[in-house]
Amino acid sequence: MASTTPPDPATESRKPAPLDFVRQIVADDRTAGRHQGRVVTRFPPEPNGFLHIGHAKSICLNFGLAGENQGACFLRFDDTNPMTEDVKFIESIQEDVRWLGFDWADRLRFASDYYDDIYACAEELIRLGKAFVDSSTPDQIREMRGKPGEAGKPSPDRDRSPEYNLALFRRMRSGELPDGAMILRAKIDMASPNFNMRDPALYRIRHQSHPRTGDTWRIYPMYDFAHPISDALEGTTHSICTLEFEDHRPLYDWILDELKGFLEARGAKSRPQQIEFAKLAIDYIVTSKRRLKELVGGGFVNGWDDPRFSTLAGLRRRGVPAAALRALCEKVGLAKNESVIEHELLDHCIREDLDRTTRRAMCVLHPLEVEIIDLSEGDEPTYDAPYHPTDPTMGHRPVRLARKIFIEQSDFMMEPPKKFFRLGPGREVRLRWGPIIKCEEVVQDDAGNVIRLRCTHDAATLPGAAEPKARKVKGTIHWVPAHAAVPVEARLYDRLWLVAQPGADPDVDYKMHLNPSSLEVLQALGEPSLVDAKAGDRFQFERTGYFSVDPDSTPGKLVCNRTVGLRDSWSKADKKADD
Repeated sequence: MASTTPPDPATESRKPAPLDFVRQIVADDRTAGRHQGRVVTRFPPEPNGFLHIGHAKSICLNFGLAGENQGACFLRFDDTNPMTEDVKFIESIQEDVRWLGFDWADRLRFASDYYDDIYACAEELIRLGKAFVDSSTPDQIREMRGKPGEAGKPSPDRDRSPEYNLALFRRMRSGELPDGAMILRAKIDMASPNFNMRDPALYRIRHQSHPRTGDTWRIYPMYDFAHPISDALEGTTHSICTLEFEDHRPLYDWILDELKGFLEARGAKSRPQQIEFAKLAIDYIVTSKRRLKELVGGGFVNGWDDPRFSTLAGLRRRGVPAAALRALCEKVGLAKNESVIEHELLDHCIREDLDRTTRRAMCVLHPLEVEIIDLSEGDEPTYDAPYHPTDPTMGHRPVRLARKIFIEQSDFMMEPPKKFFRLGPGREVRLRWGPIIKCEEVVQDDAGNVIRLRCTHDAATLPGAAEPKARKVKGTIHWVPAHAAVPVEARLYDRLWLVAQPGADPDVDYKMHLNPSSLEVLQALGEPSLVDAKAGDRFQFERTGYFSVDPDSTPGKLVCNRTVGLRDSWSKADKKADD
């Protein structure tokens, strides 16, 4: 069964976007003729892990800006630290960006594509007397940097001649020196209140094979050095990043200013402008790369694509539509100040998209057998039921009533309270797409547990009956026929965290806030139309929630992940706790 195709983001990008402060800067630049009216952006992930939901905002912004202004967006991997990088991360990041609905065409790049240029820039800074090789240990450098409010101390190696520094730097490159023996530092201002300007590191020695360059290099540039140079060589006009890089902007500008003529001679097309925005932060979600790695490595989750995880791979496996994340980013907008949005907004965006695009089906999570005693096995009516209440293009599926069916255990009570409008002894309820049934007898085991209901049905209330009775009952419940029910392993995922801000208290291990009930696995039964469902198909299981078929599914074993409930239950639980 085919999934409904989500909206095309290329079509969505043609909608007029609100002029947030970033878009206003871009619009002003184009009006003023800066960069010859060009708009070139880039998304620069480090291939040392999987992308998470926070990256979605940056992806949508960078690719969206380029699309809105007939520009270009590069996907450029920051592969400057071979000790933490892996090809599997490169592949997963490309898959995630495509899944979100964006394409970089022929603009796939790596920082390692520019290694020769970056190295040449380092030598140029040395010749200009703007960089030096430091033999100090990491602890010594840390101590010399000083404290806030106090000037740092210059390294004893700071006044080495450019010629000597150049000779040492080439020894670093040749591989004859061990890791940590020397680093290349910029010569800026050890009294600067911005620690990023206190002679920051530009290159370090790493005897580590690189996924793309192999053993060609034994020194690797720092991100803060490689990034502005890569931006300039690619012709980036607007280098957009999150607020944590705001204090790095002076270094970004310093590098571009000091190397202006040198970069232009090597083909740089423009002088990029760094712009910072507040990252996407959602309560009950952790996006720290370090912590995500700890959770995967420690076995606290089932891999990077665990449906409880905040990675895009995990969200995709859980059945979250890419369009919902794009809608979330649009609703949140761009700001200059950090804030945390409520998880309910994410759930709302998911439901809003799934309600419109997802087929309906019936699935019983906790089966209770019902025998309709006045329905013979040869007289079981079949009728069409729409897959969607308002979209006829999704078609219909046959629904066949049976003498034996299953309903939810929670839809029956021996002693129902006043406002319980489902089944009880002697009570009536309507079956979804079926007749009204009445409970005539309750069968219990020796322990008093209800194991079966014996009911009668009102044939005149069947859909399509010759003379249907205009009779109403307050309750309608879902069900599945026993003879053709499809076994379903229903994985009910809940939030991974018990608190809104895991790790906010530095004295408490953030892993103590993991939700031990974040996964419940049920052996459920689905309606016959689910027999052809395949991985990635999404359904609204009526009265239960939205589900997605998991890749773990095999012939005869349908595995479905709950993407989100039909309504938010957490906010109600929180309110009750507060009361």
